[in-house]
Amino acid sequence: MSNSNTNMVAAPDGVVGEGFFATKLNDVVGLARANSLWPLPFATSCCGIEFMATMASHYDLARFGSERVSFSPRQADMLMVMGTISKKMAPILRQVYEQMSEPRWVIAVGACASSGGIFDTYSVLQGIDKVIPVDVYVPGCPPRPEQIVDGVMKLQELVKTESVRRRSSPEYQELLASYNIK
Repeated sequence: MSNSNTNMVAAPDGVVGEGFFATKLNDVVGLARANSLWPLPFATSCCGIEFMATMASHYDLARFGSERVSFSPRQADMLMVMGTISKKMAPILRQVYEQMSEPRWVIAVGACASSGGIFDTYSVLQGIDKVIPVDVYVPGCPPRPEQIVDGVMKLQELVKTESVRRRSSPEYQELLASYNIK
């Protein structure tokens, strides 16, 4: 029988006293966001099959707070692009990204989403970072479910340490402007 406290998320640094706990708002919001990411899978090929295995009981992505898979961009905050993206599909991918509300994060899963993979042709987008900003890249062709879980954990660390005000910062606005996103 395992101790249920071993799976608990550690509290952020703060001041503890009798009957109270005080910490920074950034830390609390980051902790809440990192442990409640709602993925939107954009799967087009074999990486999508690996994602299905990642969501199944053996790997269970739900233990990372991502059990609510959303197929509506308005109800998701983590876009997981998995597989080959053709140039004709790029505007749709961008539209899905723009329909997501802030804060939103993107994981490029597999070699095709990250760099076009083995498909160095005129019709295949050579990396989704040509049309939308990417936060985490998961390598592999296709990546194993453990690698996808690792990518989600890396994104959780990024989300946990991200400032609440980062999304309204001039640097972030400049990044979006470089993709011609308002």
